[in-house]
Amino acid sequence: MRLFAAVLPPEDVLRELAAEVARLKELPGADGLRWTGRPGWHLTLAFYGEVDDALVPELTARLERAASHTEPFGLALCGGGQFGHGRALWTGADGDLRTLRLLADRAEAAARRAGVPMGEHRRYKAHLTLARSRDGVDTRPYLDVLHGFRGRTWTVGELALVRSNLPRSGVPGEQPRYEAVARGPLGAAG
Repeated sequence: MRLFAAVLPPEDVLRELAAEVARLKELPGADGLRWTGRPGWHLTLAFYGEVDDALVPELTARLERAASHTEPFGLALCGGGQFGHGRALWTGADGDLRTLRLLADRAEAAARRAGVPMGEHRRYKAHLTLARSRDGVDTRPYLDVLHGFRGRTWTVGELALVRSNLPRSGVPGEQPRYEAVARGPLGAAG
């Protein structure tokens, strides 16, 4: 299974973001970007790639334990940025980023302890990908719009283990499908 750990924003936060993305899609050149679909909007904590089915139960148990040792925290989607010289456009996060980074570190450590091969550790950068481009695009107009964006603050209450089902049809623009295969409540350790 192709898996990652993530924070999934609640539906009302996604509605706010959808309204902002609608504004971005009105900008000149927006039709040249591949916009991510609302069902795929998430904040990745740790990407695991293809995980052997035999490791999934141990990974799930360790992620649930990591979640239980992390208290719920406030987060809001806001602002924006780009990676890869205009190849990815994203919105960021604000709030208790220290706890978000801690949860990301714990999600990575849980995978290592479960025997999931992980690449080198990278410093965590909270982001939710909005659009991609094969060729770098000038993201300044999009970043100007996103600069003023700030969604409502919500309380992050769980960590999700998400399965990514990549498109196989070959249909241009088809999006991956994401499915939460496990959820661990935050702060459940007593």
